[in-house]
Amino acid sequence: MMASEMQKPTKKNRGFYIKMRILHRGRQLEKSLFFKYYQWILWFSFTLYFLTSFFIPNKPIPLSKTHVYGSKFSLVSRVLFESVNKTSQQSNLKNPATLKDLKIYIYELPSEYNENWLSNKRCSNQLFASEVAIHRALLNAYEFRTFDPDEADFFFVPVYVSCNFSIVNGFPDIGHAHSLLFSAIQYVSSNYPFWNNSNGSDHIFVASHDYGACFHAMEDRAIDNGIPEFLKNSIILQTFGVNYKHPCQDVENVLIPPYISPESIGKTLEKAPLTGNRDIMVFFRGKMEVHPKNVSGNFYSKRVRTEIWRRYKGDKRFYLRRHRFAGYQSEILRSVFCLCPLGWAPWSPRLVESVALGCVPVIIADDIRLPFPSVVKWAEISLTVAERDVGKLGHILEHVAATNLSTIQKNLWDPTVKRALLFNDYMQEGDATWQVLISLYNKLDRSYRRSRVCSQ
Repeated sequence: MMASEMQKPTKKNRGFYIKMRILHRGRQLEKSLFFKYYQWILWFSFTLYFLTSFFIPNKPIPLSKTHVYGSKFSLVSRVLFESVNKTSQQSNLKNPATLKDLKIYIYELPSEYNENWLSNKRCSNQLFASEVAIHRALLNAYEFRTFDPDEADFFFVPVYVSCNFSIVNGFPDIGHAHSLLFSAIQYVSSNYPFWNNSNGSDHIFVASHDYGACFHAMEDRAIDNGIPEFLKNSIILQTFGVNYKHPCQDVENVLIPPYISPESIGKTLEKAPLTGNRDIMVFFRGKMEVHPKNVSGNFYSKRVRTEIWRRYKGDKRFYLRRHRFAGYQSEILRSVFCLCPLGWAPWSPRLVESVALGCVPVIIADDIRLPFPSVVKWAEISLTVAERDVGKLGHILEHVAATNLSTIQKNLWDPTVKRALLFNDYMQEGDATWQVLISLYNKLDRSYRRSRVCSQ
C-alpha cells in the first residue's frame, strides 16, 4: 500500500483503531512475560545440567549392553567382532588391585631410535610391530605411566630394531640391532642415573624377532650370537619361547604374542557373510618348500611344511595354498581348523589370527611355549600335533571334528581369549599390553625403587 493511500482514523473507524491498539499492547505485554518465563526456564535447565555433570560420573556403556543393528555377519562373527577392541577409543582404565601402584617411566630417546623409523608404514603394521604397539600403549596409559622417574618401578626403553627392511627381499634386517640397542643404553646411562642404580635389572626392552634378543632368524646363528651381555640383566618382552633351556631365552623375559593389527581383524569380521558358515575344514596358506634345504644346509620348518604339502595337497579336506594373498584372513574366517606349523622359529602370527577369527589353531611346533597361559588356556582352545605325527593329521582332525569340536570352539570364542592376544594403541583391560603389565607386576622384586622402600 502506498503512503498516499493510508487514511487517518475517522470517527467511523476510530473505535476499531483504539480497540486494535489495546489488543496490540496486550499482546506485547504477554510476549514480554513469555520471554521472561522462557529465559528463566533456560537458565534453570543449564544450571541443572552442569551440576549433574559435575557430581555424576560419566561411565561408558558396557559393550554387553550395546546393540548392533543392520549387521551383515552371523552371531558368532558378531561376538568375535564386538570383542575386538578399537584402538581409536581410549577406555577409562582403573588401577586394579593386581596392578596397584605399578608405575613405568618411558625414556624420551632421540628420534633415531624410534620415531624416525615410522616413516615406513610397515614399521607399525608387521608381525614384529609389538615393539611399536607396546610403546604406544604405554604412552597412552596414564594410569600406569609416570613422568617422574624417581617414582618408577620399571623403565621402558623404546628402541625399534625391526623396521630396517632389506632392499633385497623386503624382510626386516636386524643386523643393526646390537649396535642400536648398545647406543641407546649408553645414552640412557649417561643422561640418567637409573640404569646404573640397578645395572639395568628394572629396564624393559622388546625383542619381537624369531629368536628374541639373540637377533638372528636362523637358530644356529642365533645361538652362536647369544643374548648381548649388556641386555642379560634386563627384562626382555619376546615372542620366542620353548619349554626347555635355550640360550635365546636365558634372560628374565615375558613371552608376548606376535603383532596382528586389531583393525585388520575388525575389517575382516565386518565383511563376514551373513551365514557365517565355515566351509573349509583345514586351512593353511604360506611357505611350503618342495625342497626345504636352504643354502646354509638348514631345513626350513624341519621339513614339517614340506610334509604337509606332499601328503595333503590333493586332499579335498585341506585347503592349502603356497602363494601370498592379501585377503587371506577371510579364508581363516571360513575355516574350522587352521594349521600353525613352525617356520624358522616355532612361533607364528597364525596363532593370533586363528584365535581372533575363531578358527581352531592346530599347533605343530614341538615344545613351543605360548603367551599368557594363565588367561589363554591353550589346551582348551587349540590342538597340538607332534611334528612326527604330521602324516596322521587328517585322521586326528576328523576324530576331533566328530567328538569335542563344539567344546573347543565354545572355549575359543570367549572374547577374553582374543582380547588377551591383541595390542591396542589405547590399552584396555585384559588386552595384550595389560597382560604384559600383570607379568611385570610379578617381577617387582627387580625394581630398584621397591627394594629401597622395603629396606627402609
